[in-house]
Amino acid sequence: MGTAAGSAFDAETLRRGIEGENAATLLSLYRDDAEIRIIDRNTQPSHPKIVHGRDQISEMLNDVYSRDMTHHLDQCVVQGDHVAFTESCEYRDGVRVLANSMVSLRDGKIAEQVLIQAWDE
Repeated sequence: MGTAAGSAFDAETLRRGIEGENAATLLSLYRDDAEIRIIDRNTQPSHPKIVHGRDQISEMLNDVYSRDMTHHLDQCVVQGDHVAFTESCEYRDGVRVLANSMVSLRDGKIAEQVLIQAWDE
């Protein structure tokens, strides 16, 4: 993991937030007007779930990190104003989740994120 020259985005903060299960740390990486589009089995590409603004993002992150599961940042690539990362998670009962995100930055903060996730059923 690392950051690109000239980029203010901190991949280490991303890792600490994800693996430390700390919603506040992750929220610090987002702009006030950030938007996340979530695509999965329930919210398919033609009708993604849209989470907009720090309040909604905070609510989503607090929900995710209140669950009885572990989180790991598998890969992270920072290039200029773009970040791509893969996160793997596992619930206590063994159900696994894999999520890939593509992020656009503005002033070193997340402005837009597309998150594609899948889980065991």
